Amino acid sequence: MTDIDVSGQPSKGSGPNVSRRALLKAGLATGGAAVSAGALIGAAKAEGDPLITEIQDWNRYLGDGVQANPYGTPSPFESHVVRRDVEWLTASTESSVSFTPLHELDGIITPNGLCFERHHGGIAEINPADHRLMINGLVDTPLVFTMEDLKRFPRENRVYFLECAANSGMEWRGAQLNGCQYTHGMVHCVVYTGVPLKYLLEEAGVKTNAKWVMPEGADASAMTRSIPLEKALDDCLVAFKMNGEALRPEQGYPLRLVVPGWEGNMWIKWLRRLEVGDQPWQQREETAKYTDLLTSGKARRFTWVMDVKSVVTNPSPQAPVTHGKGPLVISGVAWSGNGKITRVDVTTDGGRNWKTARIDGPSLPKAMHRFYLDIDWDGSDLLIQSRAMDEDGFFQPTKDELRIARGENSIYHNNGIQTWHVKTDGTVENVEVA
Repeated sequence: MTDIDVSGQPSKGSGPNVSRRALLKAGLATGGAAVSAGALIGAAKAEGDPLITEIQDWNRYLGDGVQANPYGTPSPFESHVVRRDVEWLTASTESSVSFTPLHELDGIITPNGLCFERHHGGIAEINPADHRLMINGLVDTPLVFTMEDLKRFPRENRVYFLECAANSGMEWRGAQLNGCQYTHGMVHCVVYTGVPLKYLLEEAGVKTNAKWVMPEGADASAMTRSIPLEKALDDCLVAFKMNGEALRPEQGYPLRLVVPGWEGNMWIKWLRRLEVGDQPWQQREETAKYTDLLTSGKARRFTWVMDVKSVVTNPSPQAPVTHGKGPLVISGVAWSGNGKITRVDVTTDGGRNWKTARIDGPSLPKAMHRFYLDIDWDGSDLLIQSRAMDEDGFFQPTKDELRIARGENSIYHNNGIQTWHVKTDGTVENVEVA
């Protein structure tokens, strides 16, 4: 593949030779921002377009009034923006996954209706008036809370990403699925509202020999995981809202555990019980599952932290380049269970040359970060990758580096660099670069 000259800088402004009248005639309002030459060329082609010069139906007739949609729904023209599953992945939808459409989103917050799903026994439908949370085990006073009880504790709002440990798992042995929705879509980022878990444990009184907490879900699978007490007392939340509204049923309504930066399997949904103990419980989801099988035959256990990771969401296989040559915005997301993302580099030639992308929007610990790189595409093939670095100094590795360290038998914690091949016609394919 030939080298690609990427400036990494925004296109130059229109300059003094472009009159205000010409801009207005082309239908552009710059709002004080510079207008690229490529944008002006596109605007000139729009001159005389009947969609702008003629009155349209939406200009002629009154639309729906208030309360036509009491909750509110996306535009019908966005009906393709939905979670999707891979039908052959599991034998039953009750124990399966649907994927966040990352390629259709921007910013860092995932809309509630698009957050990926992962269930082990289907969605539990629970009346919040009947829901209870019990704390037992090595505590001074075993307690049972109603939802109303919990909402009387001091609450906090925190933005966190949630990533399934198996996200990108099918890519361990090579490029498999053609779309970042499927390769990286088991992740989302929302604002959680809830009670710090430490307040509830303090209310029950944790005994001095306690070292672990085991949350249990009220769903049919009775999900359980062992969590170190140190983590439980640090930043875990017992959450009842996301993005300002009640949790969705598929996200654990009416109550779930939030374990910031750690694998999603530990974020127990439909939370009903917290048992305090002096050692891990060795549950199914931390022995037979959610361990990392190494080449030696040994398995790593308790690999909780979701390491630094990123992916270019646009362009990608489900988001091809449709406008041809010229200005192209490369966009993606990065996150790390260690804290904030401090830098994201992007390459368009398979890793030979890198440019530092622009991180835009809030930069919060253990949350998604949005990055952009603006280039001028000449229409030649691109091999696009991104690599992120977090505030602890960890760099995102290549897939080959991961395989050297851990072999090819793993499923979980694949944070390797993803490659998209942008072809001359704008279509995009999932590939690997040695």
